[in-house]
Amino acid sequence: QEQVVESGGGLVQPGGSLTLSCAASGFVFSRWEMSWYRQAPGKQREWVASNSATGYITYKDSVRGRFTISRDNAKSILYLQMNRLTPDDTAVYYCKTGFNLWGQGTQVTVSS
Repeated sequence: QEQVVESGGGLVQPGGSLTLSCAASGFVFSRWEMSWYRQAPGKQREWVASNSATGYITYKDSVRGRFTISRDNAKSILYLQMNRLTPDDTAVYYCKTGFNLWGQGTQVTVSS
C-alpha cells in the first residue's frame, strides 16, 4: 500500500531550526517528484518546495535560502531542513508525491 508519513514537527522559537521527514513506502520512491506543502490556520494549502526524480529543486520565494529540500532514495525519505524560522512559517506541513498521494501532515509552530 502506497503511503507517506511526515514527522519532525514541533514548537520552535523564532530564528530556530527544524528538520521534517517524510517516509515513503509502497512505491518506487526514486522515480517520483516529491514536494512539501503547508497550510497555515485559516489559509489555503500552499506549495513550499519540490525535488524532482532527477534532482531538480525548486522553492517558494519566501523560503528560498532558509529551507533545504533533500531526499535519500536508498531510504525512501524526503527531508525539509528549515532554518531561521519565523512565526509566518507556522503551519501543518504535508508531503506529496508526484502522483498526488498526501501524508497526514506534521504541525510546525514558531513562537516565543
